[in-house]
Amino acid sequence: MQNGNRFFATYGADLQGATVLDIGSWGDSLRGACPPYAKYIGLDMAPGAGVDVVLEDPYRLPFADNSIEVVVSTSCFEHSEMFWLLYLEIMRVLKPSGLFYLNAPSNGVYHLFPVDCWRFYPDCGNALVKWGRRNGLNNAVLESYTAEQHLREGWNDFVCVFIKDEGCAARYPRRILDSFEDFSNGIKGPSQGKVSLLNPQGRPQDHRFYGWKLQKRLQKLRWYLRTGFGHWDPEARWKEGGWPKG
Repeated sequence: MQNGNRFFATYGADLQGATVLDIGSWGDSLRGACPPYAKYIGLDMAPGAGVDVVLEDPYRLPFADNSIEVVVSTSCFEHSEMFWLLYLEIMRVLKPSGLFYLNAPSNGVYHLFPVDCWRFYPDCGNALVKWGRRNGLNNAVLESYTAEQHLREGWNDFVCVFIKDEGCAARYPRRILDSFEDFSNGIKGPSQGKVSLLNPQGRPQDHRFYGWKLQKRLQKLRWYLRTGFGHWDPEARWKEGGWPKG
């Protein structure tokens, strides 16, 4: 919700009377973040809390071409088996100046709904833009980043803001990253190719801090307890077909 709030605070000033579609709104919607002066419609594949329209086809949105101002999606694309098809459908219904806010995990546990297929890294936004360009679009990334984890959660969200037509990008001079610092691998656009990352990090947050170090220490302790060996040999588990029995 925090990233959704940041999106609407940055890009929502011109949404008076606009329509906002939320794809994957069941139980975890951005209805509360959406400005009250916009028309919010929650979409999902099953009825439930937060769902206004139940989709019959996950890759077909029941809206006319060039009719929607904003599409948002949080914690949904990892469950979409062919999210690149859904991306093109989102671009179809957006107006030329329309925005697509994507929030999807870059890490985290395997969680079925009903499948769990993907995680999203910093290059994902520009990869989708290239896919759009191959399909005749003039789309672009306005910005993207990987948010740091919240204190009680283990997720790092990849956030990307797309515009359908790069020629309309001047309409949105502000960026979330102008006033937000708790991120890694940020991109300020409009962008459709390789750019320099802001606050670049090669390792995910789990690997940069105590989680990764603790995991290595537990592996060493397990080795000592099972073998009694004084020499740590992590390759032994592969050489011998698994951890030594003890």
